Amino acid sequence: MLYVVTALKSEAQAFVDKYKLSKTKCDDFTLFTAQNIKVIISGIGINNAKSATNTLIKHFKPESRDIFVNIGICGASKEHKIGELIPIGSIIYRDREHIFNKNIFISITCKDTEVYEDKYNIVDMESFGFYEATKEIKNRYIYKVVSDHFEPETVTKEKTKRLIFNVLQEVMQKVKV
Repeated sequence: MLYVVTALKSEAQAFVDKYKLSKTKCDDFTLFTAQNIKVIISGIGINNAKSATNTLIKHFKPESRDIFVNIGICGASKEHKIGELIPIGSIIYRDREHIFNKNIFISITCKDTEVYEDKYNIVDMESFGFYEATKEIKNRYIYKVVSDHFEPETVTKEKTKRLIFNVLQEVMQKVKV
């Protein structure tokens, strides 16, 4: 089973459209499902991502071969192109680095609020919550897609959906689904 955690409905919508997922509820979260995939919308923020991920774990009791993926948009420095898919190997939260994939040398900074200044390489608002909830999960991945260069006001629902949709096939190949 593939479990996907997105913050936004527009991020999940790419999966819904491509895989013809059905909408349901799981506790207080919107869940989209098909035979081998479950996509939950956490809402923005670390606590929401952690809670949604824990909800999946509690309700579906994943097996060791199951895969958890956090995918979503991120702000990034201009060294990264809009639409670029970035695999994440570690998270910097509150000035502390948390490494979860030693084979990937890219870090993301997880913040509690939107970032408007070009002070970081890559930044999001959910990765640390997903990381915290999946500490016991063997197959866990974080993929971010660059949506803006620290201009979150330029991001639209349609742009977000398109950015995620454009990298879906690549993500599925990387996680071997």
